[in-house]
Amino acid sequence: MAFAAQFAGVYLNFSPEDAASRSRKLEAFLADGMDAQMGWDGYGKLAAVAIQPYDIEATDANNAVVSVAFQSGPRRMMLSVPVYYSGDDAGRRFVVAGRPAILPAPGPADLPQVAAPESDDAATAELKPQLEGFFKEYASGNAAGLERYVAAGKSLPSFGGAFTFSQLKEIVVPVGGATREIQAVVVWAVPSGEAPPTPTATDPATVGGTLEQAYRLTVEKQGDKWFVADIRGAGRVVG
Repeated sequence: MAFAAQFAGVYLNFSPEDAASRSRKLEAFLADGMDAQMGWDGYGKLAAVAIQPYDIEATDANNAVVSVAFQSGPRRMMLSVPVYYSGDDAGRRFVVAGRPAILPAPGPADLPQVAAPESDDAATAELKPQLEGFFKEYASGNAAGLERYVAAGKSLPSFGGAFTFSQLKEIVVPVGGATREIQAVVVWAVPSGEAPPTPTATDPATVGGTLEQAYRLTVEKQGDKWFVADIRGAGRVVG
């Protein structure tokens, strides 16, 4: 699949100015006697990014059709590439075995609705200030400050100042015991980078932005306070 993705990176990017260079690069992928431009007439332009292997359909021990996903402008599409594999006895080599085909990418899957869990309002009220303190230190990289919010015996890495905590927008705390799996939506302040000599408020590049992120946390109640034992990405939309 990696071979087909590398081929797609060359095949899907062309312009008249780069025709000769593209032809030379394609030679590394094509069988003897194949059209050096693989059906392109030398006119027009195409640019593809975000090229990734998507699927493979084996027709026998040596032949397969590999699907590669890519983005061209606002469109997400697929490239179907017929590939021949020589096998162990012939050096485990690959070659494009025929003309590829560009296809529309499948649309997004339908996401079924999931009932929200029963919320524990009392635990939510207790957790909110603790989580606000946790995320502030989690962003800043203050190890001593972060330790105050992490469960005993646990250690968590931090962003080390890459972001700044802006807001704890939402918490979902299901009913349970002293250890809970909760979800939280956090708003990070994103730095704008190095400001130009004369920044203006109307230039988005000079103004820091915000980014909402959803997290799943394991929290433990020790004494009368909640502490974070683990943090990872949320699996589904919170709420």
